[in-house]
Amino acid sequence: MTTGAKRRTPHSEDDRGPDEAARRRNPVGGHIRVAGGLARTGLSHADSLDAECVQVFVANPRGWATPTGDPRQDAAFREGCAERGLRVFVHAPYLINPGSHSPETARRSVESLRHSLRRAAEIGAEGVVVHTGSATGGRHRSVALAQVRDLLLPLLEESEDRPGAPAGGDADAPGAPRLLLEPTAGQGASLCSLPEELGPYLEALDGHPRVGVCLDTCHVFAAGHDLAAPGGATTLLDRLDAAAGPGRLRLVHANDSHDVTGSRRDRHANIGSGHIGPEAFGELLADPRTAGVPLVIETPGGHEGHLADIRLLKKLRGAAD
Repeated sequence: MTTGAKRRTPHSEDDRGPDEAARRRNPVGGHIRVAGGLARTGLSHADSLDAECVQVFVANPRGWATPTGDPRQDAAFREGCAERGLRVFVHAPYLINPGSHSPETARRSVESLRHSLRRAAEIGAEGVVVHTGSATGGRHRSVALAQVRDLLLPLLEESEDRPGAPAGGDADAPGAPRLLLEPTAGQGASLCSLPEELGPYLEALDGHPRVGVCLDTCHVFAAGHDLAAPGGATTLLDRLDAAAGPGRLRLVHANDSHDVTGSRRDRHANIGSGHIGPEAFGELLADPRTAGVPLVIETPGGHEGHLADIRLLKKLRGAAD
């Protein structure tokens, strides 16, 4: 059973032709509410935003709890997303830090991320976004990255061993969700903020084929890459390809920035209301290297603000074709 006021299948009349091609190239959506039930609450929220992709939490984002899901809601959510053609992502809790010097934080980070990966598989999500963390306690980043390797590689192997996971490490086959590394805004002893820092992080994970990248536009702008400059989005993708290799970008968190570039302050703004501006998002959408990459907003402004941001990104997508 599915819920929601507006059901849209991938083959509905409204989705045929150029609009459907644009949707397939860059689905646009948002982080949706799921309190009260993944299907019961989440699908209606997605419908109200006319979302083409969604991101959800499967646990308290600011806690360590690892709740079990409701199999009926999971099944209804999977069915409803399939009917609507929604691509689904999970955002892991913010407390996770695989580079932490605290043994307890490291242990809890593993359990929390294991939970997110398992729940993502259960609800049909294609990826789990996790912040790359920081080298706390004054440790050298090489020590923290060695710990990242020790903690995350076994989790990736576990996820591949689950029923339904692809055989032979086929990164493009359905099955185990990808782990999507999200660089932060450069606060503190961040392990990844600028694209170049993804290189050593991926090397620590042996370039695992099921590891991808989630770029948050506000984060990278705050970390010091000026997306608002002419060609800023193009050079960002150049830097990402050089550090991580082509094809690693799997999701974009499309957020404008309340603060100037290099501020190292993670304060999101609505698209066009911050220091990045809509032109950079249009440039990002027009680049062939973003083909197939969804854009999820995490902006302020409540429902009306979110709806306006999604509509603007779709308009920019149309102009980029």
